[in-house]
Amino acid sequence: MSEHSPKRRFASRPGDAESWIKAPERHARQGQAGEAFTARLTIDVTADMRGRIKIAAFQRGQTVADMLRELFEREFPSQSGEAS
Repeated sequence: MSEHSPKRRFASRPGDAESWIKAPERHARQGQAGEAFTARLTIDVTADMRGRIKIAAFQRGQTVADMLRELFEREFPSQSGEAS
């Protein structure tokens, strides 16, 4: 990059959070029973936490993704009348 070129960013900050949250994901994929999982969530965890999460999922006979989806559903249930 030259000294006068604009700095490239990974993603821009949304102007309207509500619209940003409800916007469809570009690459929707199908989950179990035809359910569409349309958003990807990336978080940073320590190596130790990652290991504990993987062990817990294995002990429960689940994938990490399925286990975390269930946890999110328990912790953040959809509100009545709200699209899920």
